[in-house]
Amino acid sequence: MSKLIGFAGDDDFCLRGSIYKNPKEQSLFLSLDNHVDLYFPSRKRSRISAPFVFSGERFEQKKQASIDVLPDECLFEIFRHLPGGEERSACSCVSKRWLSLVSNMSRDELCGKNEEKNVEVKSEADNQEIEGDGYLSRSLEGKKTTDVRLAAIAVGTAGRGGLGKLAIRGNNSNCGVTSVGLRAISRGCPSLKALSLWNLPLVGDEGLLEIANGCHMLEKLDLCGCPAISDKGLLAVAMNCPNLTDLTIESCSNIGNEGLQAVGRCCTNLRSISIKNCPIVGDQGIVGLVSSGTCALTKVKLQSLNITDASLAVIGHYGKTVTDLVLTSLPNVSERGFWVMGNGHGLQMLKSFTVISCLGMTDAGLEAVGKGCPSLRQFRLCKSALLSDCGLVSFVKAAGSLESLLLEECHRITQLGLFGSLLKCGAQLKTLSLVSCLGYRDLNLALPQLSPCESLRTLCIRNCPGFGDSSLALLGKLCPQLQHLELSGLQGVTDAGFIPLLESSGAGLVNVNLSGCVNVSDKVVSELTVQHGWTLEVLNVDGCGKITDASLAAIAENCFLLSELDVSKCAVSDCGIAALSRSKQLNLQVFSASGCSMISDRSLPAFVKMGRTLQGLNLQHCNAISTTTVDLLVERLWRCDILS
Repeated sequence: MSKLIGFAGDDDFCLRGSIYKNPKEQSLFLSLDNHVDLYFPSRKRSRISAPFVFSGERFEQKKQASIDVLPDECLFEIFRHLPGGEERSACSCVSKRWLSLVSNMSRDELCGKNEEKNVEVKSEADNQEIEGDGYLSRSLEGKKTTDVRLAAIAVGTAGRGGLGKLAIRGNNSNCGVTSVGLRAISRGCPSLKALSLWNLPLVGDEGLLEIANGCHMLEKLDLCGCPAISDKGLLAVAMNCPNLTDLTIESCSNIGNEGLQAVGRCCTNLRSISIKNCPIVGDQGIVGLVSSGTCALTKVKLQSLNITDASLAVIGHYGKTVTDLVLTSLPNVSERGFWVMGNGHGLQMLKSFTVISCLGMTDAGLEAVGKGCPSLRQFRLCKSALLSDCGLVSFVKAAGSLESLLLEECHRITQLGLFGSLLKCGAQLKTLSLVSCLGYRDLNLALPQLSPCESLRTLCIRNCPGFGDSSLALLGKLCPQLQHLELSGLQGVTDAGFIPLLESSGAGLVNVNLSGCVNVSDKVVSELTVQHGWTLEVLNVDGCGKITDASLAAIAENCFLLSELDVSKCAVSDCGIAALSRSKQLNLQVFSASGCSMISDRSLPAFVKMGRTLQGLNLQHCNAISTTTVDLLVERLWRCDILS
């Protein structure tokens, strides 16, 4: 006769076989990465206390009822009554169904929130748990960009300070992020302040609407490669996120003028705007954004847009708070646009101005900018085919506060423009750079006795094949206070032009880069160390094939502050390395000898001795150094990063 026995023993009891009645039930349990933000409470080995029915020699376990048979409405009601975020996070680990229910709860639906309104006895700790202060940052990339992971992040960060920054850079073609994932973030992360969405073709206006409705504290929004987001989504953000300060829109083909106009009307705290490669953005959007008067923009970046001179005219008139302006690849902007912008007299606070690949930047436009921007400190002009020496000199003369000038791929600039700028510049110019200007030619100019440019501290001439000894000698006379000098890729510079510059420099050179100057020899390095050894801190002679061990010996004898030395692809050998190691005053921290084929295993003791101060050592492509020597260096110089 069957007897019903209530079994509750002290020993663990386990039946054989799978714990799942139906194998499909295993899919309900999550298999998540360690980085997913879920709370796992400490677990002990469970004790089974269940009724068993014995019949003869065999017994059967009575089938137990499961909580999972409850409908979603009941489970939702149970979850909302849990005491805290840790308990809800633990429940979300059970299955995808439970995770979906927990992650779709908004803070207003939690029982604790309702009790706080009614009883008003909620503790400060519970308030922080629900509201959050946005301390945490999370980033998803590649295959990790799924809705399940976003739901896990939303649940896991709710009780640990709140999510403040979220970046999603997706290329998951199978199950990428959709509006469902953003809905979970909006419900669980009301403290979100910075959101970055890159390459998410499945995210549309619905997802951005969820963010706008749930994350009212949003301050920074970055949209890149989201073709399904249109003006409707941007309008929702503008109306619901009054704290928005930074907005970046790139390659969003459906965002146009209406969304930008809404941002200009509603976002009174907007300070920075960047718009790139948005084909339907035109003058109306830029005009509505800049001229609204509700936001005080300080940084404006416009690139690859179909705007015309009207947009530049509005910026020049209404951009009274703009301090940084970048204009890149604007094919429909002409000379008149820059001229009107400069004569608008609205850019009184502009300090940094960059113009890249704009054919409208001509002599007249640049001179107008110089006159209309009295506070301009930094100016960078790249790929300007129409700017000539006259326009450059006129601009430098008009911009009396200019401190930094960089010209790149301006092929009509010659020696007359370079030296004319140095003679006409004010007393503020500290940095001058000339990069890849192929029209530069070395002329034998006889300059009269004029006052030198005492303010210039940094000079960079890079990849200008026409630059030679004559120009270098004249620069030495015009710029006697140079401290940072870069002459890269100048095959026309020899010892004859460099030595007069060294003799004219009275302030003491601190950083010297001669990489790629193949005609510079040991004579220059020896003279440099003798005259500037007390101030020289960084020296780069990478690719100077005429530099030999004699230069290393001069460095070891005369340099007291040198911390970085690069002699890659030079004709130095073990003797030069030994000379460096014997120096008592030299304290190198970074040494690079990449591609020096005459440095061999014999330099091991010298490198070990130099290792007292070395933090970085580059021995790549040194074929005469064996792997055994490299292993010994790695073992002995354990504080030094070694590249081999």
